[in-house]
Amino acid sequence: MYSAYDDSGNVDSERVKQLARYYAGTGVKGLYVGGSSGEGMLQTAEERMQVLHAVMEEVKGELKILVHVGANSTRESVELAKHAELSGADAISAVPSIYYRLSEKAVETHWQKMIDAVSLPFIIYNTPQTTGFHLSMPLLERMAKQDQVIGVKMSGESTFELQQFKEAGGDDFLVFNGPDEQFLGGRAMGADGGIGGTYGVMPELFCVLDRFFSENKLDEAKALQFRINRIIKKLLGYPSLYGACKSILSLRGIETGQPRLPLLPVGEEFRASLLELNREIQDLTAEMGA
Repeated sequence: MYSAYDDSGNVDSERVKQLARYYAGTGVKGLYVGGSSGEGMLQTAEERMQVLHAVMEEVKGELKILVHVGANSTRESVELAKHAELSGADAISAVPSIYYRLSEKAVETHWQKMIDAVSLPFIIYNTPQTTGFHLSMPLLERMAKQDQVIGVKMSGESTFELQQFKEAGGDDFLVFNGPDEQFLGGRAMGADGGIGGTYGVMPELFCVLDRFFSENKLDEAKALQFRINRIIKKLLGYPSLYGACKSILSLRGIETGQPRLPLLPVGEEFRASLLELNREIQDLTAEMGA
């Protein structure tokens, strides 16, 4: 789920609710709140709590709500985890602390403090390209032994590693594919589903892609993944991915404001190309019958 700010850059609860309501009607099964796309690491703890409160007011009971509670300090992460539990969230998730280069023991302790502070299920968030920390197999295996640790969001680029995580965790251990451009590859290698940043502007297409895979329509799935990837490549050509995605939502009447600096905005000079890209997404969505 993306951030939602007013025109002054402050968290806007009504816009958060509008965005959550929009997603509730697209076929997705849940929202991952406060992650990379939601700019959680650029918000204060109070702002992150405000966002979650608005989400829960709007769609609690309709969608599964997974809350990213990772922060640089363990103390703040624990505070956010406790708030998520009080709010009625379904699970929490966290990256390692992203500034210090931490030892494996430090990351394990960081995560364990969140787990011990609440009764909610915990999902490891592995995104080595942004955190600089690579989740090792021994650490995954140790954590997966706990009933409370139910899965991992695998945003690393290796589908082999994804498959290894799934095998190590067992059948009941959830693995979510992270890289949107290889959703199909992740599902084929054992991922149970996906959590992704570009889903926010084409959720119906990823729902169709997931259905194609589940129905073993692999030729159709591959063709759709390739067409989705052409859209992703265009999105990556703007000053910021999230700025482009939020601008596309604005074209649909869903205002979420600009991303927060240092994430760059996407200005009016890109409006024509964004209109064209939005039409491409909507035409493909209609073609897929979604």
